[in-house]
Amino acid sequence: MILLRDFTENDYERLVTNLNDVSITRFLSSKIPSPYTMEDAEWWVNTGSRNNLIKAISFNGILVGCIGVNGGGFEYQRSGEIGYWLAKEYWRKGIASVAIRRMSEYVFSNTNIVRIFGSVFSGNEASMQLLLKSGFKQEAILENAIFKNGRYFDNHIFTKLKE
Repeated sequence: MILLRDFTENDYERLVTNLNDVSITRFLSSKIPSPYTMEDAEWWVNTGSRNNLIKAISFNGILVGCIGVNGGGFEYQRSGEIGYWLAKEYWRKGIASVAIRRMSEYVFSNTNIVRIFGSVFSGNEASMQLLLKSGFKQEAILENAIFKNGRYFDNHIFTKLKE
């Protein structure tokens, strides 16, 4: 069973394990500390994830990932950026697509956000396909817009609008 829920203290160890896995973090924001420590997990659970648009992805009672939508400010206040990660052993099982669909429905039903967008690193074909499968459309490619670990990536923008 797939649930979107708040993070708890029971998630510390799984957060540390997963966010030290380069296959999971290589296309995530460099805002995520590396190496990821127990102190980082404690901060995330108790402070960082307390926005109601950030949820743990749980599968059969186990933390397997995270999903959130960060709302924009000022003239971008009706737009939000979706972000997510999933533990490697749960890839390609349909879990992320369910989480994206549920989070999108929640955001459109419970906030004034009318546009959700995802920014995907070039090379992250799995995430691009996942967003397309989840009802997003590709809107733009921003060339060399991302610089991480000494390397440039194109930023592929995918959007979903409230119906």
